[in-house]
Amino acid sequence: MTLSISSAFDGGNIAVLSASGSTAELEIVKDHQSDFYQWFYFRVTGCAGEDLVLTIGNAGDSAYPQGWDNYQARVSADREQWRLADTSYADGKLVIRHTAEANSLWFAYFAPYTMERHHDLVTEIAARDGVSHASLGQTLDGQELDYFTIGTGDLSVWLYARQHPGETMAEWWMEGALDRLTDPADPVARVLREKATFHIVPNMNPDGSARGHLRTNAVGTNLNREWHQPTPEKSPEVLWVLNHMDKTGVDFAMDVHGDEAIPANFIAGFEGIPSWTERQGKLYDAYLAALLKASPDFQTKLGYPVAKPRKGNLSMSTNQVAERFDCVAMTLEMPFKDNHELPDAEFGWSPERCALLGRACLSALYDVIDDLV
Repeated sequence: MTLSISSAFDGGNIAVLSASGSTAELEIVKDHQSDFYQWFYFRVTGCAGEDLVLTIGNAGDSAYPQGWDNYQARVSADREQWRLADTSYADGKLVIRHTAEANSLWFAYFAPYTMERHHDLVTEIAARDGVSHASLGQTLDGQELDYFTIGTGDLSVWLYARQHPGETMAEWWMEGALDRLTDPADPVARVLREKATFHIVPNMNPDGSARGHLRTNAVGTNLNREWHQPTPEKSPEVLWVLNHMDKTGVDFAMDVHGDEAIPANFIAGFEGIPSWTERQGKLYDAYLAALLKASPDFQTKLGYPVAKPRKGNLSMSTNQVAERFDCVAMTLEMPFKDNHELPDAEFGWSPERCALLGRACLSALYDVIDDLV
């Protein structure tokens, strides 16, 4: 059979320059109206038994070329189990080598979280007791911005993910967090629901998710640089969320992401905001300490440089929310690479571990929630 490569599906991204025998020359397509690119997701058919050599020739000019060092692509025959594929990077080219165990294989930058799976998640969670579901508004492509409220407590907790659509680990994290938070038998979830009302947006960027973007929405806007002044023309997703935050207030917020280069889970804070207080700092430090106890997959040694006092970028969600609401806000980052402290040679950093970290983040919140009052 002739080798065929395609990406014309939910979240797909690749351009085929040439294909011959078991080899192919490929390129990642830029986000629409943007120069960002790094996310890829494509299908190879007619390949059973072949020793595939798939070369992505424009990897060196991607958004984060440092992300390719020691990186391994994901491959799946059933789109359920995503294993590591033999991957190398040199001279600006990413080369994936894989002996095909089936006639149809999917390759991706990380385990995809499609909009179809998103709709399944929304349907499942919305049907559970104590959950209220709504749309905060429609995106530029006409998709709904799904939003849950869970719990009856006085504290206002916001959890939102996937401002950058290619960071699919963020919505896998949401699966774990939502499943635990809506479990009627889980004692941690019961206490959290009594003490707080949770406001949850599982996917902040459905347009970019469907289009196969790395970092931007339908018109090439990086949503996490819009929080100082979102507009309906460029960043309605942020505008809808921020407007609703103004109505509910915020006591605690977590913005869930993925990082291309750093092989670890870490949290970035809000140390550079103009109105930083010692109270905020102590609560932030307490949460990090609690998460260290809750999950061996979390660490604090690797991460982003801490912003200097009053030099924080208020166009970014965590800084804007912490400043605007005098609250504790943070950005959780998970790796595209494996977790270097607890590597898994077969699956790497996986959807299952993302979900477990989501559950652990709720344990950490349980430890500090009384101090948020």
